[in-house]
Amino acid sequence: MTHDRFRPDDLTPVYAISVAAQIAGLHPQTLRQYDRLGLVSPDRTGGRNRLYSLHDIARLREVARMSTEGINLAGIHRILALESEVDVLRSEVGFLRAEVQRLRPGLSARNPADSQAGLGSTPGRTGTTIGTAVVVWRPRPADRDRSH
Repeated sequence: MTHDRFRPDDLTPVYAISVAAQIAGLHPQTLRQYDRLGLVSPDRTGGRNRLYSLHDIARLREVARMSTEGINLAGIHRILALESEVDVLRSEVGFLRAEVQRLRPGLSARNPADSQAGLGSTPGRTGTTIGTAVVVWRPRPADRDRSH
């Protein structure tokens, strides 16, 4: 007979505010302030008590570190938002790379000359290759005859 054991991961909210504060080395009131400002938003129980995960505690420590380095809370909020955006973009890049790998064999079968040359093809146009040439654009000097 197998028993399914509960195995919390880093995102499982299990720590009450007093325990999370002690682990993070902060005062519980600081955790409440960070929650109000949206810096670290723990899950809530049915009774509205905060429950922190290990991920939340790591984030509390990161906020505290940035604060001691002199970054104000608004700056910390912006940094965390940007880090979150970077994580989303990294995930999207990973997905797109997997899609390219998945689609690459089909593209090679359509235009073998391009795959041998290491080039892609323009969709809908067989035999047209995409190059990597760099073109420098410079504006033309003003026509002096027009200014008179």
